[in-house]
Amino acid sequence: MDPAIRDRFVTAWQKYCPGAELPITFETSDEYTAAERAKPPKGWRCIICDLARVRRGKSLVFDRSSVTCSGGLFYLGYDTQRSEHFRYFLAQGKPGVVEGERYKKSPEIVDEVNARHQSLPLPGKYYTFKRWDMLAEADNPDVVIFFARPEVLASLFTLANFDQSDPNGVIAPFGSGCSSIIHYPRLEQKRDHPRAVLGMFDPSARPCVPVDVLTFAIPAKRFLTLISYMDESFLITKTWDKVKDKVSRSNALHSQ
Repeated sequence: MDPAIRDRFVTAWQKYCPGAELPITFETSDEYTAAERAKPPKGWRCIICDLARVRRGKSLVFDRSSVTCSGGLFYLGYDTQRSEHFRYFLAQGKPGVVEGERYKKSPEIVDEVNARHQSLPLPGKYYTFKRWDMLAEADNPDVVIFFARPEVLASLFTLANFDQSDPNGVIAPFGSGCSSIIHYPRLEQKRDHPRAVLGMFDPSARPCVPVDVLTFAIPAKRFLTLISYMDESFLITKTWDKVKDKVSRSNALHSQ
């Protein structure tokens, strides 16, 4: 990451969304980095909970042993097959076998979901998560992830659509919390015109994020383009000045 670009965004972000949380990033690789290894949890744990430390500035490296959630293993690319009972797990369950999450009406719908799934090879053993301001010159992040409230999301959503006529510059696919910040953004990274992903609607992941916060994940190559547009976009208008005041008030309210 070019330090000049890194610092340019930090300055712009403080200007246009004062007090808002900086995004985190991840990079996949086969080489273990100097960041602290995320300790394998005892029992089931959602990776979204672990990312709270990254959001506070702690860089972490995850490998297969760091993830105990079957959904996390699947959407991070460590596993390529679902559990044989997944079709029941996502629906009403199966008595004596698995309790259902009831996120889909029937196992048959889950089967269709699985049939539509796009697998994505994992190019390395490790995921290195860092907050944006912790990026070094040698870092080359794949995806940038914001944890944000509505006013901040409004800035990101509008900026993601600034340079295109297609109204779908941002998508919100159904899936787990980790799929919305890892799997789907990685898929978008492969596209000629990558889209951002609005997410963290998964009720199972919601206990791991603050109240009123959703995520906005975007391939880094697309995000770098958006940074270059910030100072010529709606962010310099009187309209945004009014919203910016709400950003400040929201941050003050939730920091109490």
